[in-house]
Amino acid sequence: MDRHHSVVYMVAAMRRDVSRIFASSIAVKRQFLKDNLGTLVQVIDRIAGALRAGNKLMLFGNGGSAADAQHIAAEFVNRFKMERPPLPAIALTTDTSALTSIANDYGYAEVFAKQVRALGRRGDVAVAISTSGNAVNVLRAVAACQRIGVTTVALTGGSGGKLATAADLVLRAAGTTETARIQETHILVGHVICELVDVGLFGA
Repeated sequence: MDRHHSVVYMVAAMRRDVSRIFASSIAVKRQFLKDNLGTLVQVIDRIAGALRAGNKLMLFGNGGSAADAQHIAAEFVNRFKMERPPLPAIALTTDTSALTSIANDYGYAEVFAKQVRALGRRGDVAVAISTSGNAVNVLRAVAACQRIGVTTVALTGGSGGKLATAADLVLRAAGTTETARIQETHILVGHVICELVDVGLFGA
């Protein structure tokens, strides 16, 4: 195969791969909606009710899920689409002094649970994000939430792991165990929550 035909082949293969990845992501989202629509509506209503009552939203996770936690928190604190007052949301993934001191003194498994015990109040809502559902620090934080009366929402994937039975409300991308596809679904879910909580609190 000469260089020209090799390049043409590579471009064609790349186009097929791009299309395959998009199709896979879309399929996971469609399956998620089919499986979780009712629960997602409950989650939106629960978060809106907590914020309306003067409570707050806490979010936490590791790696890409940590990025999702702070992304969603920022949408609430600043704004999502509509102009409205700032809403109380905090990602427990962003305070490096708290994270590193807790990890150093008590171990990484405690980095979210200690913050929950410090900041959480009965009536708050916590969104626990773990693609596998088995992150120990996320599970410990969920347990800490439940001891003080914080409603827990799991964002997970695949089988849901231990998180699927630990949280009060579970949103699970069951159509895949591939981390990237799960995370793509999670951020869409986060955006849906942000938009519809705003509508619930402030109107269309």
